[in-house]
Amino acid sequence: MIEDWQHFFLPYQQAVDELKVKLRGMRKQFQDQTQHSPIEFVTGRVKPVDSIKEKMIRRHVQEDRLEQDMQDIAGLRIMCQFVEDIYKVVDLLRQRSDMTILEERDYVTNVKPSGYRSYHIVIEYPVQLITGEKRILAEIQVRTLAMNFWATVEHSLNYKYQGEFPEELSARLQRAAEAAFKLDNEMSEIREEIKEAQTLFSKRRSTNSINEDELKE
Repeated sequence: MIEDWQHFFLPYQQAVDELKVKLRGMRKQFQDQTQHSPIEFVTGRVKPVDSIKEKMIRRHVQEDRLEQDMQDIAGLRIMCQFVEDIYKVVDLLRQRSDMTILEERDYVTNVKPSGYRSYHIVIEYPVQLITGEKRILAEIQVRTLAMNFWATVEHSLNYKYQGEFPEELSARLQRAAEAAFKLDNEMSEIREEIKEAQTLFSKRRSTNSINEDELKE
């Protein structure tokens, strides 16, 4: 058994920290050019020990194969405003040379029976340690804010029911997922209006900030 989890997690935590900085940097580049950013915000985490052990049992993952067979020990989520932004982010990730995409799973188009929607990307990412380079697996989930809200609620309920939802609750969750996706589609219909308004607001805020700095001088 792994005795020193803190040591085991070190490269994974480093990968999460580095990737958060890089992905947030992409957002800042769009903002610097006064363009709509397909990235709304980024979160990341290293999978807790209890969750790893539970998944090892559920997926029959052997400890000596943990680093190869468990793809989401390091996990990141990219939240987007619009469904179209999801695929823009995926294209941007495909162009990067600092990570290698190993697998893609499109649950936005190919929605799960539960109603779950998200785009999953498994990458191999090189972490520079004092002992040398270590290439680890990480999973990046790209989804809209509405998809994330539904997934967060469903995840919480899953702890209570262990995946065995009562039939009525399961049906309600599926209807809620469809309602969330309908909201995403409605926002997509008016996305140009929204993007224009946000650009104007960003420019005005930037101008006000400059004026405030001049007053301070």
